[in-house]
Amino acid sequence: MAILRFRAYWEEDDSVYRDIAIRHSQTFAELHAAILKAYEFDSKHKATFYRSNDHWLRGREISLEKYADRPYKVEPLIMADTVIATEIKDPNQKFIYLYDFVKGWTFLVELINVDKEENKKLTYPTCIRTEGIAPSQYGTKGLIDSRLTEVEEKYDLHADALNEGFSEEGEDEGGSEAEEETSSTDEGSEF
Repeated sequence: MAILRFRAYWEEDDSVYRDIAIRHSQTFAELHAAILKAYEFDSKHKATFYRSNDHWLRGREISLEKYADRPYKVEPLIMADTVIATEIKDPNQKFIYLYDFVKGWTFLVELINVDKEENKKLTYPTCIRTEGIAPSQYGTKGLIDSRLTEVEEKYDLHADALNEGFSEEGEDEGGSEAEEETSSTDEGSEF
């Protein structure tokens, strides 16, 4: 059974991505759930995939459900009924994944590898690689976590430590020039 490996980039920062392995016989609904899980998003909002090309243009829509408030040029395919393999038209097939139409979370999903053998230790779909800190769906959770705390402790980035060695604007004016003159006359008298 073929295993498809997709890379789901966050549109706003392509250094933030998740690699997801999924069977070719699984549906877009399962890929949708895997992307949300990999980015630690909830599943409370509307979502859709668009088949795309190398220029990331939106093509055929594969929607979570048919939404009455959205106009469609062509009837959308439904994620739960659409097997991923049926929409792979290119060895580097691309999809645009849009989640939460109000916030507009957009992910660029690209097929990066096809494995002929599946790993018996894994349950598909699964996230097999994580790069970068995921955006926070609500608020700042993604910015305030244990990894940031470790960086703060390692580099002493607390607010009071950041102010050490820096003065307020205009506080040292004139003082630095006088110190330079004194140091240059001291250097000259030594020779």
